[in-house]
Amino acid sequence: MKRAVISILISCAFAQPALADDAKQAELCATAEARYIDMFGHPSAEEEGVTVVTMYKYNFCPAEITVKVGTIVRWVNVDKRTSHSVIVKGEPESDRAFPEESIEFMFLTAGETPYLCGPHWETYDMIGMVTVEE
Repeated sequence: MKRAVISILISCAFAQPALADDAKQAELCATAEARYIDMFGHPSAEEEGVTVVTMYKYNFCPAEITVKVGTIVRWVNVDKRTSHSVIVKGEPESDRAFPEESIEFMFLTAGETPYLCGPHWETYDMIGMVTVEE
């Protein structure tokens, strides 16, 4: 039952996507990346074998990514105090990731897969999309 409710919530979240101010989003994501570098000592793009999405100020950075089948996506919380979770459509909600913690998921099926932050998608539109290519 809980899984069905979560799938409905994800569908509703994507029914009317919020329009983001691109300049503000780019600035926010640049700050998130700087925090990642401060925490881990290198850019997120240098992580081997994974694609990193940071979670910062109720946003996923970047919110939309394209990966190949078999890619592991790692969501990393770079906030100071807030915890986040990740719900990938069709999967149960992850545990909460507190600052400097991460959540990982391997994408094995091609197509568009929406995801969201369990506690923050409705209030803050904290939603994203992974497009998986063959």
